[in-house]
Amino acid sequence: MKVKSKSKKINKAWLNDHVNDPYVRLAQKEGFRSRAAYKLKEIDETLRLIHPGQVVVDLGAAPGAWSQYVRRKFAPKDLGAGGAAVGELNGTIIALDLLDFEPIEGVTFIQGDFREDEVLHQLLDVVGDRLVDVVISDMAPNLSGIESSDAARIEHLIELAVDFCQHHLKPQGALVCKVFHGSGYSQLVELFKNSFRVVKPIKPKASRDKSSETFLVGMGLKSR
Repeated sequence: MKVKSKSKKINKAWLNDHVNDPYVRLAQKEGFRSRAAYKLKEIDETLRLIHPGQVVVDLGAAPGAWSQYVRRKFAPKDLGAGGAAVGELNGTIIALDLLDFEPIEGVTFIQGDFREDEVLHQLLDVVGDRLVDVVISDMAPNLSGIESSDAARIEHLIELAVDFCQHHLKPQGALVCKVFHGSGYSQLVELFKNSFRVVKPIKPKASRDKSSETFLVGMGLKSR
């Protein structure tokens, strides 16, 4: 009974924090599907990564807030009902996730597991002969609570994203990845430093203080 009571308290506290979160309210007001949009927005405004005309790949895209943000950058003056960007799209957005999400006009969506070769080949079919300008990854595995196991799962996903970039990113392109402080973090920083000329760790204001998440940004591929 004590465990249930504690669980209820935790859920109530989370719900209270969520309802009163200024970024949740802002997302609702501006028509974004989640507060995560403001994490990418701060990263982009700090480093100026996303511009009209680019090819952007969004990994771990559901529910679609990051793709929405990119979509608006590609059509900033053409907002329709609810703040959704509409009309002609100056650029290419390819989104991928295990979960389905409500379509976003102009965004190509692939549902599947990025770790599977078949899904990766679907992504490559859409990318075609083009090189990608920016890869944004909000991917995270289902966490088990076992730190060493979770760290290995996170590291594997990020290694796959880095490997994709090494083969399909423009030399001056960028990768934005969600990571977590704790076991394995220093190894991921080292992976980025070995792969990119410039590496920036960023903890956006929209990322909750209690969360161990942060974002690594790699810019400019090192020659292999």
